[in-house]
Amino acid sequence: MSQAISTKPPGGMRDFLAADVARRRFVIGTVQRVYESFGFVPLETPTIENLTTLLGKYGPEGDQLLYRILHRREKLTRALEGDAVTELDLADEGLRYDLTVPLARVVANYRNLPAFYKRYAIQPVWRADRPAKGRFREFYQCDVDVTGTKSLVADAEVCGAVSKVLLELGFADFKVHVNHRELLRALVAAAGIDAAREGLALIALDKLDKVGRDGVVAEFEQKGLGADKATKLLEQLEAARADGALARLASGELGAAFVPGAQELQELFAAAAAGPAASHLVFDPTLARGLSYYTGPIFEITCAGLSGSMGGGGRYDNLIGMFGKQQIPAVGFSLGLERVLLVMEERGMFGDLGVGPEVLLCRFADVAPAAAIAAASALRAQGLRVEVFADTPQLGKQLTYASNLGAPFAAILGAAEVAAGTIALKNLITGEQQTVPLADAARLVRA
Repeated sequence: MSQAISTKPPGGMRDFLAADVARRRFVIGTVQRVYESFGFVPLETPTIENLTTLLGKYGPEGDQLLYRILHRREKLTRALEGDAVTELDLADEGLRYDLTVPLARVVANYRNLPAFYKRYAIQPVWRADRPAKGRFREFYQCDVDVTGTKSLVADAEVCGAVSKVLLELGFADFKVHVNHRELLRALVAAAGIDAAREGLALIALDKLDKVGRDGVVAEFEQKGLGADKATKLLEQLEAARADGALARLASGELGAAFVPGAQELQELFAAAAAGPAASHLVFDPTLARGLSYYTGPIFEITCAGLSGSMGGGGRYDNLIGMFGKQQIPAVGFSLGLERVLLVMEERGMFGDLGVGPEVLLCRFADVAPAAAIAAASALRAQGLRVEVFADTPQLGKQLTYASNLGAPFAAILGAAEVAAGTIALKNLITGEQQTVPLADAARLVRA
């Protein structure tokens, strides 16, 4: 007996029906419009990247979440013939994990790009992660990046672009948390953590908002970093959060190692003061960002009522140089489409997005199909969304279908209407019906 085939998508993947697609298009359209208003130009990269492009860019935990593709025929043939070929040998390509590493590859590959390349990308990425609320294995990122400059104006601009998107969508209660990797490294070193184990410490610290203080201490202990060092680090970070602490760190009062990172943060706050992000930027010394390629300021967006972040980013001045001989500075910010949609749906922030037909065209059996399609074409030419009821059951069944569909109007076509060049428009909300010239139908529907 054959096994029943599941009709559900794989875990962490989703189908998007009409209303879902309309909401996604609305948000993506807003993102695209705002990003382009900041001078960013679009870029799209392949779904599949070489594993050599992806590996070693995200840290050990990130590498474990990469989807590897096993498809090379000659390698599979060797495995079937008994050659000692491991699964990792079979895979030399993978699904893209984010949009930043592909950008770095592109910048290293194309020599004719602008010296200061401002690009945006809105594409899906894949991570072999455990699905949870608002966390999926396939999801869209909406990225803005600037390459070719170390100026913190670029950092302020990407923060401003993402903030402007959220403001345009109707958000007001979001925060853009800001920290600096060099400042954080100095604080990690001051807690007695060896530089060689800094990466492990930052990965553990990055989970602070998910597992809490005790969870971070436990992970330090598990990784052999020492619970006492975790406690000391967390105490130092909490002290750095106090009012005026950033200025004291920047002045050198608390140690010379903290000065470069703290001063750059002050410069970033000053540059962003006149932009859309100004009232939303907050210094957060506990912000770590787990990806290993960050080198300077790092960012993360939080919103009231949402566990986790709506997006993040930072400066990655050494990443592009991993693909070529020349080091090219860069900074970027990624907005998570799924997280934005989740909050907007929960808060009822979507208005009428125009999903489905405005008019269902019904006809009697004595009306030829060509006449119905001609009438529908005339209505569509007036800017209406029109569906033609394909069959000709009793009119009552057609009107019931129109109501169930959510169409506000039914356009009824009989032989008399065809001959006169008119249409009977029935308002399915009020029940009112009137016959009007076909050319005037849109005006009545819009009214």
